[in-house]
Amino acid sequence: MQRSTERFLTTHVGSLPRPDDLVRTMFAQEEGVPVDRAALAARVSTAVEEVVGHQLEAGIDLVNDGEMSKPSYASYPKYRLSGFDGESVTFSYRDLDDFPAMAQRVMSDPGRSRRRTPACTGPIAPTGDDAVNRDVESLLAASPNAPAGRFLTAASPGLVALFFDNQYYRSYEDYLFAVAEAMRPEYEAIAAAGITVQLDCPDLAMGRHVRYADLSDEEFVARVRQNLEALDHACAGIDPELLRMHVCWGNYDGPHHRDIPFAALVHDVLRARPAAIAFEAANPRHAHEFTVFDDVRLPEGKVLIPGVLESKTNVIEHPELVAQRIGRYAERVGPQNVIAGTDCGYGTWVGQAAVDPQVVWAKFAALAEGARLASSRWF
Repeated sequence: MQRSTERFLTTHVGSLPRPDDLVRTMFAQEEGVPVDRAALAARVSTAVEEVVGHQLEAGIDLVNDGEMSKPSYASYPKYRLSGFDGESVTFSYRDLDDFPAMAQRVMSDPGRSRRRTPACTGPIAPTGDDAVNRDVESLLAASPNAPAGRFLTAASPGLVALFFDNQYYRSYEDYLFAVAEAMRPEYEAIAAAGITVQLDCPDLAMGRHVRYADLSDEEFVARVRQNLEALDHACAGIDPELLRMHVCWGNYDGPHHRDIPFAALVHDVLRARPAAIAFEAANPRHAHEFTVFDDVRLPEGKVLIPGVLESKTNVIEHPELVAQRIGRYAERVGPQNVIAGTDCGYGTWVGQAAVDPQVVWAKFAALAEGARLASSRWF
C-alpha cells in the first residue's frame, strides 16, 4: 500500500464520469444491441487517458481508470464469467420503502433503470476474455507519471453474490466460494502488474438494508464474516499491501436511516487481508463515525481511507472542511495511517451522474488542497 510519512496522499473510490458517447454505446450493449467491440475497446482506451488526465490535473495521487470499461462496478462480472443467465429478482431498499415517492425517483434514474443483473444458472468460471489485461494495459499506458501509484477496482465475491441471485448452487456458501475462485484470476492479474486491487464490498454494509433486511444484526454480521472469508480465500496469493477494500452503504440519494452502524462491522473489516480500508465518512449519516476509532485500535500495517468528499452532492467541499475531516482520523490513528478519499464513486452505473462531471474535478481539486492544508498541520 502506497504510504507517506511526509504528507497526506489523495485518492478516490473508483467510478468517474464517462464521456457521453461511451455512455450511449454502453447503454446499447446493456440493452442487447450489437456493438463494435474493437471500436468500444479503442474508445475505452482514450477515455482512460482523458480521465487519468483529469485526476492528475486535480491533484489526485493514487489514480485509476475511472471504470471506463465497465457498465458498473457491480454488473460487469457478467461479461467476464460464465454461468450467469436469466434474471435476478429485484430487491428493495428498506430505507426507500419508507418513502415511496423518493424510491420511485431514485430507481428511475437512467443508470439504475437500465441495469441488467442476471442470475447464476450454471457452473461459474472465467470466460477467458482478456478484459482485465486490457484494463491493466490502458491504465499503465495512461499514467506513466502517476505521483504515488495506481489502483483498479474489482467486484468482491460477496458483491457478486449480493446482486446476482443463485439459482444453481446447493448453498450460499458453495455459490460464494465458486465466485471467489472464478474472480481470483482477475485479482491476481491486477496485482501482478504492480497495481493495487480495490475490492468493492457494499455487501458488507449496504447488504444489510437491501437483500438482508429481514435478518437481525447478529445474523447479518455472520454473513459479513462469511463474505470476508471468501474474499480472503480469493486473495490468499496476493500481498496485502497490494489490496484495499471499499465498504459502502449504497451510493444513492436516499434517507439511509436504515444503515447499519460502522461500529457493528469495523472489527471484522479490519481483520480482513487488505491493508487499506476505504469507507464513507463525509455524508450526514456516517460523518460522525470517526469516533469509532476512539475505542478501536488500528491494527499494525493497516491504513484508513476515509471519505472526505461526499459523492451525491454538487456542493464543492471547502478545503478547510476537508482538512478538518482528515485531521479527525489522523488524531486517532496517526497521520501516517490516513489517505484522503471520497465516500463513493461518481459514475456508479453507466449513465448515473448525480454530480456534474465538471463539479467532480472541482471537488477533487478541493480534496487535494484540503490534503495540503492538513499536511501542513500534521507533518
